[in-house]
Amino acid sequence: MRLLIAILLPWLLFFTIGRPLAGIICLILQITLIGWIPAAIWAVYSLSQFHTDRKIDQALGKRP
Repeated sequence: MRLLIAILLPWLLFFTIGRPLAGIICLILQITLIGWIPAAIWAVYSLSQFHTDRKIDQALGKRP
């Protein structure tokens, strides 16, 4: 579901993963039509990093 959000509304993804400042910057980038593609790529990359960070935290026992 988050992958779909990352492609269609990249700025919203950053708010769902707890990065509101990046979400605002991404919204500004997404306002321009040319900036939509880089914003979507950035959002998908950030989602990947978010999942990796969660897996590392779980492996180390930091989060339940």
